[in-house]
Amino acid sequence: MASETVIEAASSTLSGVARVLVHAGKLSAKSAEALAQSAKERRSSFVSAVIAAGAVSPPDLAHTLASALALPLLDLDAVDAEKLPRGIVEPKLAAQYQIAVLGKRGNRLFIGGADPTDQEAVERIKFATQLQPEWVIVEYDKLARLRDAQGQSANEALESLASMDFEFDVAEDTGAETEGTDVAAEVEDAPVVKFLQKMLIDAINMRASDLHFEPYEYHYRVRFRIDGELREITQPPVAIKDKLASRIKVISRLDIAEKRVPQDGRMKLKFGNKAIDFRVSTLPTLFGEKIVIRILDPSSAKLGIDALGYEKVEKERLLAAIHRPYGMILVTGPTGSGKTVSLYTCLNILNQPGVNISTVEDPAEINLPGINQVNVNEKAGLTFAAALKSFLRQDPDVIMVGEIRDLETADIAIKAAQTGHLVMSTLHTNDAPTTLTRLLNMGVAPFNIASSVLLITAQRLARRLCENCKKPAEYPRESLLRAGFKDTDLDGSWTPYRAVGCSACTNGYKGRVGLYQVMPITEAIQRIILSEGTALDIAQQAQKEGVRDLRQAGLVKVRAGVTTLEEVITVTNE
Repeated sequence: MASETVIEAASSTLSGVARVLVHAGKLSAKSAEALAQSAKERRSSFVSAVIAAGAVSPPDLAHTLASALALPLLDLDAVDAEKLPRGIVEPKLAAQYQIAVLGKRGNRLFIGGADPTDQEAVERIKFATQLQPEWVIVEYDKLARLRDAQGQSANEALESLASMDFEFDVAEDTGAETEGTDVAAEVEDAPVVKFLQKMLIDAINMRASDLHFEPYEYHYRVRFRIDGELREITQPPVAIKDKLASRIKVISRLDIAEKRVPQDGRMKLKFGNKAIDFRVSTLPTLFGEKIVIRILDPSSAKLGIDALGYEKVEKERLLAAIHRPYGMILVTGPTGSGKTVSLYTCLNILNQPGVNISTVEDPAEINLPGINQVNVNEKAGLTFAAALKSFLRQDPDVIMVGEIRDLETADIAIKAAQTGHLVMSTLHTNDAPTTLTRLLNMGVAPFNIASSVLLITAQRLARRLCENCKKPAEYPRESLLRAGFKDTDLDGSWTPYRAVGCSACTNGYKGRVGLYQVMPITEAIQRIILSEGTALDIAQQAQKEGVRDLRQAGLVKVRAGVTTLEEVITVTNE
C-alpha cells in the first residue's frame, strides 16, 4: 500500500501521456519524470522522448492511450496519403503539433496524433479552422512516415511548377503608369515571365540562397549561390535584361521608372498552400541593373540549436547566456556567415507567452510569430538607435538589434543591457576577441563593455561533406600538424575524409555546418578589458579557459567526418 501511495503521489505531479503510462504500469514514476525533464530540456514532446529512449514501443503506446482514454485507434499503413484532405490546417501548424488531418465531417475535424492530451494543439487548430477537432490515436512512427510521404509529394509538386503559372503578390502602385503601355507589355512578356518562374524554381530545388542577374556589355548571366559558392547557371539573351528587371521590380513593389539608384523590396511566390518569400535588391551598373534575389527560408530559423552545428560545450555556454535575465550577447562574423539564423534560433528558444521580445533589423528577413519585429527606415528617421529608444518605453524583456554600426546604437544597447534587458546583436569582426576592441574603437567605455557583455560568439559556415560519396583521405602528418592538430590528436582513432562528388551533391558537398568560437566574458577577461588589454591578450586568456578558436572548431568537424580539412582551412584562413 505504501509503494502504491508513493507512485500515486509522484504520478500526480505528471500530466498528460506521462500520467497515463505510469497508471498503466508502462513506466515508473521516476522514469516518467526523467523523460519529462529530458523533453523539456530538448524542447521536444514527451511522446518523442519516450519513443527515442525506447521506453515504450509506438504500437504499445498507441494501444495504451486508446484504451485508457477511450479514443479510436487507426492503422496509418492502411491509409493512402494522397487521398487525405489538404489545405485545412496549415503545414506549419501541423508540423508544430505533429498531427495529420484524416478527414472532415460537418463541423468536425478528425486529426491523427500520438499525444491526444495536447489541449494546446486542439485549441490552436480549433481557432485556425473554426472546426471542432476530434482525436484519433495513431502510432508515432507511422505518423512520421505519413508526414514524410506528404512532404515528398509536396516536393514533387514543387518540381512540376516550372511549367505552371505562378501567383505573385503584386503591389497596386508600381509606377508602371509612368512608363506607358511599352513597359506594361515588357512586364507581362510571356517568355520573360516563364523564364523568371523557372529560375526561381530551379534555385529552390538546387538549395540556392541567392540568385544573381548580371548584365554586361555583350552578355547576360544568371548565377546561383549554392552552399556559399556562386555557380553560373545560364546566359540568357542580352535583349531580355530590361524586361526581366521590370518584371522583378513590379512584383517586388519597386519603382520600375527609377533606374538610377539602388532599390530594395520583397516578393512572395504562392502556389497552392505554400508561400516562399524573397528579398530583392537592385543596383545600377554600367550596362543595366544587377538584381540579387535572396531566398528567405523560414524553416532555417527553426532548425534548433543542435542542427546548427554547436558542440556540446559551446551549446551549453550559449544556452546559459541567453537564459540570463540581462546583459548583452554578440554574434560576429562576415556577411553570409549565418549570424541572423543563430540569433533567430536563440529568439525562438526564448519565445514564450510570458516574454516580451522586440527586434529591429535592416530588414527583417523572416517573420517570427510572437515577436515584435521592426524594419529600419532611414528616410523616415527610424534608425537602429531610434527604435532602441522606443523599445525601452515598451517594457521589453529581450531586445535584438540587427547590427551595431555606430557609437549611438552601441551606447543605447549597452544601457539597455545594464538596466535589466537581455540584448542580442551582431558585429562585423573576424573573431570573438577582436569584437571587444572594435567596441573600444567605437568609443564605448571599457567599464561599460566589461559590465554588460555576457558572451561573444564568432562563426563561419563550412560546406558539409556529402554522406553518399565521401571517401577516406590521407594527409602527411606534417600537414595535419601545420593545420592545427596536436600530436595527441593523431592517434589513429579517427579518419579524415575528402570530397568526391555524385548526383546527390555539388562537388562532394551538400549543405553547410557552422563553426563556432563561443567566448563567455569571465572575470579574468573583464580585468583585461578594464586594463585596456589587446585582442591578443583576450584571445590568450580565452584559450586558457578552454575556448576554441574558429580553426580549432573546424578541426573538430574534420575529426567527426563532417567536412574536409581543405574546407576548414579555406573558411578560417584569416
